[in-house]
Amino acid sequence: MLFDDSYKTISKPSEGVFRDKGSKFIGYAYPIRSEAEIKPIISGLRSEHVKARHFCYAYRLTPDRSIFRINDDGEPSGTAGRPILNCLLSEDLTNILIVVVRYFGGTLLGVPGLINAYKMASIEAIKAGTIITKTVNDVYEVQFEYLQMNDVMKLLKEESLDMLSQNFDIHCTLTFEVRKAQLNQVLTKFDKIDGAKLKYLSTT
Repeated sequence: MLFDDSYKTISKPSEGVFRDKGSKFIGYAYPIRSEAEIKPIISGLRSEHVKARHFCYAYRLTPDRSIFRINDDGEPSGTAGRPILNCLLSEDLTNILIVVVRYFGGTLLGVPGLINAYKMASIEAIKAGTIITKTVNDVYEVQFEYLQMNDVMKLLKEESLDMLSQNFDIHCTLTFEVRKAQLNQVLTKFDKIDGAKLKYLSTT
């Protein structure tokens, strides 16, 4: 299978609300890049919603969507985190966290009612957001002599590569982003430029 070098996420945080029998479910969706971002977000929501009963969430991370986790936060097992995650799966979203904050309205909703409420709050939050497609890019640094500047700049332009930083002196360095799918052809072209040295930095 070819490596899929794009994924869907949301552009910025969004929220949606679902109500059932007096209970209020507020869904918050956040674009995230790492698990380290999750705790501060949930702590922030807990201090904002002091009277809320549950803070249930699910997230998916990495472009290959391999990392995911669910948390029912005291709701019956399988009634909160799993329906939230299912919304992420059905929309094929990753690098996203959805937290649903529940205010209890005094009437028990039962298992089907809870599953529906957490699902609907998540759907509302996703609908309120803007879904975007991002590509998986590698960041490289290229070092070259000043004389090779034209060749390097021409290559960047031909391949529509994003330049992230540059330092042009007698010895020049430049960092750029390249989409995974075009990586091989870009590296082959750089090989043809005399004295250009490439160094892999990271994947975004």
